[in-house]
Amino acid sequence: MGASGSKARGLWPFASAAGGGGPEAAVSEQALVRPRGRVVPPFVFTRRGSMFYDEDGDLAHEFYEETIITKNGQKRAKLRRVHKNLIPQGIVKLDPPRIHVDFPVILYEV
Repeated sequence: MGASGSKARGLWPFASAAGGGGPEAAVSEQALVRPRGRVVPPFVFTRRGSMFYDEDGDLAHEFYEETIITKNGQKRAKLRRVHKNLIPQGIVKLDPPRIHVDFPVILYEV
């Protein structure tokens, strides 16, 4: 719980190419460590959307439908959550881009 996706899979995109050599290796390296293999930018430009489309094309986090319940001769309206026929929103572009959660830099305001 609380682990980011890349750490949970054992991939650390901002790991050092030196392979860790103790405190003297950490001092000699720059503050921004170069990743192994392919270059991974520190920014995230897209994310997976958390909302859904229903049959009518409406976009929301949750959908409810009103059902009428008759009990002892009295009509009551009750909301029931809809789980079927929902289409995920898909990939959402972030504006402005965010800093990746695994990027090892401490941000502070002077």
